[in-house]
Amino acid sequence: MKILSVDTGIKQYPIYIDSSFDALVSAFEKAGISGRRVCIVTDTNVAPLYANKVKELLSDICSNISICVFSAGENSKNLSTISEFYKFFIEHHLDRRSVLVALGGGVVGDMCGFAAATYMRGIPFVQIPTTLLSQVDSSVGGKTGVDFMGNKNMVGAFYQPELVFINTDTLNTLPYREVAAGLAESVKHGYIQDTDYLRFFLDNRDAVKELDPDAIAQVVYGSCKIKANVVSQDEKETGLREILNFGHTFGHAIETLSDFNMLHGECVAVGMVAALYLSMKRGAVSESDVEQAKELLKYFGLPVAVENFSAEDIYAQMFNDKKTKNGVINITALRSMGNAYTEKGCSEREIKDAIGYILKI
Repeated sequence: MKILSVDTGIKQYPIYIDSSFDALVSAFEKAGISGRRVCIVTDTNVAPLYANKVKELLSDICSNISICVFSAGENSKNLSTISEFYKFFIEHHLDRRSVLVALGGGVVGDMCGFAAATYMRGIPFVQIPTTLLSQVDSSVGGKTGVDFMGNKNMVGAFYQPELVFINTDTLNTLPYREVAAGLAESVKHGYIQDTDYLRFFLDNRDAVKELDPDAIAQVVYGSCKIKANVVSQDEKETGLREILNFGHTFGHAIETLSDFNMLHGECVAVGMVAALYLSMKRGAVSESDVEQAKELLKYFGLPVAVENFSAEDIYAQMFNDKKTKNGVINITALRSMGNAYTEKGCSEREIKDAIGYILKI
């Protein structure tokens, strides 16, 4: 087992990375959250696989454990579902010392975290991510929230968990498409801050794609290490943390326009290609860097372009992104490989040129 730490200055918490749930009870005890009323929040995909297992384990240290299950998928990520959570919590007598457990992928973690941040003005919660996307990205850093009026993560809060417990063995129950979506976020971390980590993907692509246990453990550890470092320096995305949005401003627009039929990681993959192209046009990276990225993403089964969208529609949707400020679209770009920054001066022509690139490939 490997352990990392996130320290925002206000709150510190551990990230456990293991290949089983064996150390879960110990992790709860070390966090000082045993003996409390617990509610496991999960979805219809994950509940049959792991909910009873986690409940059984935690029953050794917690006497009252309930399971709140909602319909899986991005279409459930809204305030109506959150309202159902609140009703469930009240019916099961959850109080301010109770603990929520987010057991599932990114949708589960985002929603459970938002519910924890807002129920009784804030109660503790724990992240147990079961998808690669959530293990390498969304479970770490305290971003919580829901979609609103078709806009991705428009309503939410920064709210840190008590701990993150990652069991990489859960990835064996995922469809490969879900695994690939997680790999997009992992590859992103290499582009924004660590070229050695990016080289790991290039040199070990076969082992990663085949879910070799050692390779996947390295992927999860490498991504969590990078994200924990960034979040510890900038919890609420006022500066450095913005680099984690590489590919996301383009990607979120595509995700929304697809009516969430494309997975988040798939949209980020396409968005990264657009951001790399924009960086290339500014002279920051080479054409071969862009081609190498496209090849790697395609090898993992990820899209590098989209059809059936117009450049005008994608551009217009980008204005609904949270990173747009004062009517200006901010783009995370590269100064060089492994060195990302937020560009606040992109012209409409530059952005549309990058959009046009991912429409023409």
